[in-house]
Amino acid sequence: MLKFLKGLFEGKAPVKEKPPFYPIVCPYCFDKFQPDEVVFRAMHHKADDQDYALQEDETLNKYREKFNLAPIDEIEAVIHPSSIPDENLIVSENVLVGLTDRHGIATKKRLCPSCHNELPIPSGKVPSNIISIVGASASGKSVYMASLIHTLQQSTASNFSAACMPLSAEISRKFRQNYEEPIFERGTMISSTLRDVVQEPFIFQFVFKDESIPPLTLVFFDVAGEGMVEEAYLDIYASHIKNSSGILFMVDPLQMRTIRDRLKVSFGERQEEFAGRYDEPREIVISLFQNFIGHEEKSVTDIPTAVVLTKSDMLQHLKEEDGEYIRSNSNVFKNVVHSKSLDLNEFNNINGEITRFIEKVDRPFKDAMDVYFKNTAYFAVSALGSNPVNKQITGVVNPIRVDEPFIWLLYKLNYIEGSNS
Repeated sequence: MLKFLKGLFEGKAPVKEKPPFYPIVCPYCFDKFQPDEVVFRAMHHKADDQDYALQEDETLNKYREKFNLAPIDEIEAVIHPSSIPDENLIVSENVLVGLTDRHGIATKKRLCPSCHNELPIPSGKVPSNIISIVGASASGKSVYMASLIHTLQQSTASNFSAACMPLSAEISRKFRQNYEEPIFERGTMISSTLRDVVQEPFIFQFVFKDESIPPLTLVFFDVAGEGMVEEAYLDIYASHIKNSSGILFMVDPLQMRTIRDRLKVSFGERQEEFAGRYDEPREIVISLFQNFIGHEEKSVTDIPTAVVLTKSDMLQHLKEEDGEYIRSNSNVFKNVVHSKSLDLNEFNNINGEITRFIEKVDRPFKDAMDVYFKNTAYFAVSALGSNPVNKQITGVVNPIRVDEPFIWLLYKLNYIEGSNS
């Protein structure tokens, strides 16, 4: 009480006390549970002990089946803490982190009780802040994901005294081979995610050098966008979005009929970038409402949501000195580097301009966002810096404002401060 009163007299807000532990959100299946509900993977096996023999993990294989991954025939046993005496449980900072089994072998491999994937080491000791990415088919999610992670690793993390680390060596390898090398080394566009190619989440952690700041988990489903408007398919990802702390909502300008028609005139015969069919951005909002927002209190969500207009380099074809939509001196074409804090002047400029742009070109989408999302900001990014020709990137890949939506989410989640330039 004295500390609280002292803070009031000094004009400072009282420091919010850290809870003894935090609920865990699994970055694989997105189930939410308490730290004492975890289970463990044994660190050994014994052929003469049925409970500790190598065996099929049906729960893990059921998860893997969802992502078209081959089942694991035999693996070490799952140990439930309830079967272990209290004196053999290992607790750190009020969180159950390990146990010693009946054979005297310790394990600290904590598993999600719902999918039996291994949890990140800090789980339960820090908030499970997860950023998710959503968007319709052909909205540029896969390329944006690749460009964002590459940019975070190469420059942004350093600008904020942090590191962007893949959760496992396997994730690092897949990201490098399937995304980073094709785009940044060979200048080749990656194929759009196919409906029947369902991939495991790509999980990275944004880890600050200041140990008092908890890491932020980035989870990217490279999901076929058409799944976003099919209820049965979206069910798999509903909990992913619901338990996120922030959302990156990808919108392709070509999804907006007004812009698509104007760009077709500019592109003439070279229209290979144009998909045969586009889902309207409002349809994605309606799907999110049906599957998750409609079940929230007052049927709205206050999860910070960055609406990201992708492929902003294509808007070069619309710019005019006194343009109805985009002016020649637009913020859209100017790269901005945020370092140590979010530059609020630059943020307000781009947020205001893209908000007005979307109000002009797709009012139904903007109105839907206003009704269902209470904490939004609008951005424009170019993952490559130029538009590919015949799926080949000409020149050097030069992303524009690609990390700005993520930095805004850092700001909204109180990881960093804002400043006026």
